Order: sequence, then C-alpha cells, then structure tokens
Amino acid sequence: MTPSPLQNKRVLLGVSGSIASYKAADLASKLSQLGVEVDVILTRAASQFVSALTFQSVTGRRCYLDSDLWGAEGHVLHIGLGKEADLILIAPATANTLAKLAQGNADNLLSLTALASEAPLMLAPAMDGGMYSHPATQENIATLKKRDVEILGPASGHLASGLIGEGRMLETDELLGQVRRSLGKTGPLAGRKLVVSAGGTRETIDPVRVIANRSSGKQGYALAQAAIDLGAEVSLVSAPTSLPAPVGANLIQITTAEEMKTAVLKTSKHADALLMAAAVADFRPSRKSSQKIKRAKGIPTITLVENTDILKAVAEARKKSKKPKVVVGFAAESKDLLENAQSKLKAKKLDFIVANDVTAKDAGFNVDTNRVLIIDKKGEKEELPLLSKAEVAEKVLEKVVALLK
Repeated sequence: MTPSPLQNKRVLLGVSGSIASYKAADLASKLSQLGVEVDVILTRAASQFVSALTFQSVTGRRCYLDSDLWGAEGHVLHIGLGKEADLILIAPATANTLAKLAQGNADNLLSLTALASEAPLMLAPAMDGGMYSHPATQENIATLKKRDVEILGPASGHLASGLIGEGRMLETDELLGQVRRSLGKTGPLAGRKLVVSAGGTRETIDPVRVIANRSSGKQGYALAQAAIDLGAEVSLVSAPTSLPAPVGANLIQITTAEEMKTAVLKTSKHADALLMAAAVADFRPSRKSSQKIKRAKGIPTITLVENTDILKAVAEARKKSKKPKVVVGFAAESKDLLENAQSKLKAKKLDFIVANDVTAKDAGFNVDTNRVLIIDKKGEKEELPLLSKAEVAEKVLEKVVALLK
C-alpha cells in the first residue's frame, strides 16, 4: 500500500505548564499512530503535570527538557529541533508562553526553538478564568496573529478552578485535524478543488417517517480527510450522519437526493474531481404528508417516483464545462458486483468506480473496514484486500492524483 501522506512528517509539540497537558499526551500518541514523527519539548512547569517518560512511551522518541539545554548538544539543540520541524504546535500554550513568544523572550528550550525555527507555528491556548480575556493576553495574541501564527481556540467551558468561561484547550481530535490540515498544505493536491459526497439521503414520508438506507458516511468522510491530507480544498456534501466533519472541509449539509443533486452540481462545476461516495436514494414518495400518518386510518399506500440520477446529470454537465476533470463513482452491491459496477462505470461515464459487497459483515455499512474492487474506464481492475476505510481512501486518492497530473 502507498504510505500515508503524513508518514515521516516532523511535528515539534511544545507542552507548557497547564493541567491541559494531559491532552497533549493523547495528541502525541494519535499523531504517532498516523506515522508522524513527534518531538516533544516540556517546559519546567509542564513537567510538574506530566513526565517526559509519558511522551517517550507514546511517540517512541526522546522528549526534551530545559535541562537538555546544558548538555553536550545544548548549544545547537534548539537550532536542530527548529530546522527539522515541518510544524510547531504548542499545546497547551499558557498565558506565560504566549507572552514569551510575543515579546521574543527566549529563556527556555521551547521559546528558543520557536524563535529559531521557520516552520509554521500553531498555538492552542489554555488558561483559567479571566486570563485569556485580560488585555495583556489579548494584545499578545494580536501581535502573534500579525506574524501569521495560528491561534487554535480556546473553547469555553468548565475550567480547572471550577469557573465557567473561555480558556479550555481544544479537544485532541480538533487539534489533530488542525495539524493534518496544516501538514497537507504542500501536498500533491494543493490548489485543487475536490467535491466528496457522503452518507445516505433521506426521503420524507411524513414529519416522523423517512425512506432511508444504512450508509454511515464513514467511507465518504475518510475520502474527505484523505484529500485534505494531500492539500486539496474539499467541499463535503453530506447527508445526515453522526460523524464530525474533517477539519478544513467545507461542509454542505443536505437531507434528500434532490438537495444533494443541487449541491453536487453547483460545487462540482468548478471542481477538479468529484468522488460520489454517498448512498443516494433512487426513489422518493410522490407526495409527503404534512401530518403524521396514523395507524388508525389503516395501512397507507405510498407511491414512489424516481429521483434524478446525479452522476448522469454530472456527465451531461461535463460535456460543456469539462469539469470536473475526474469523476469517481461508488457501487454498493449485494450481488453481481463486477457486472453491476462495470455497467454503472460505462453508463455514467466515470473515470473509475469503487465497488464493494455490502452483505459482507466486515466491509459493508457501519463498519470501519472495507474490501473493494476498483475498475477504471480502460477496464483495468484492482482488488484491494480488507483495509481500514482510511486506507481505502488513500488508495482512491492516489489514483485521483495520478489522473489529475
């Protein structure tokens, strides 16, 4: 399989003295699991909350302390760490650390390294009641923003003192998404616009009932994240789902097939690629009741009418605009996988199609894995083994990158 686009990226994670430092350990672990090389610097105050051993255990790499400044490599340590980093993230960033960075005060290893590095700098503030809103902190943040430093958060909520207010560090998954977005900016899809559809549409019968399908949206959301990892500008046209949108995606929420058609046609006319992973209802009720249909009135007769075939509509639009350049279809089948996928590929003039058997317990709806067959318009086939949906997405995006070249 193709390595993850995050493989071997270097992130320098700075941790300053806040109770929120425990979240930084989780973040370091999750980044490492994605293949990112994570170097950690703990300030002296941070080491009172969490140990260097914790970070070394989750990253497999050395964790640096202020005492390392005075070791054998101390005179160049901050230079090396700063130069090797693709991104510096300080999480949590206390009011004290924000002040040091704003004023160029380099009196510990973390502030020295940040000052010496040309890598993008992201800060995730964390502090207790009244500290974030204080004029001094706000002035320091304004100074840092003028230098193109990204400030992530903070959120409002319960603080360590028991107060409720602004100052909570963002949660791990939000910070992870921000890091992925930043690292992907120079990827092979930088400057490209991609549209991804995801989830299962719902067709209204009455205010309570709908016609729906079992699609969770997991594969579509994985495609959106993989595209962001490669630097693409992503519009995610999503039917209702419980999944959080990938950080950086332009989320367009729809419910019905008709709404999805409108959104897909609008966004894809300026896009470089369309990945149509949504499970779109083929039919809808010819009429919907404005009131809940009551059992006492007997079994209702529901007449269905056909929804517009979105991919066929896209194919018609492509004849004139030549956009999107690449269109990828998805086929969720319960039988005759190859035959049905080939028929859809040809009828809808796709560049390639990704087909899977939804009757498989480990590769159908509502699971984190998939087993797919990819067929291109030349008739070439590639059968992927059981993979995570994230890995399937990376493989699909690899083909999209190749076609866009």
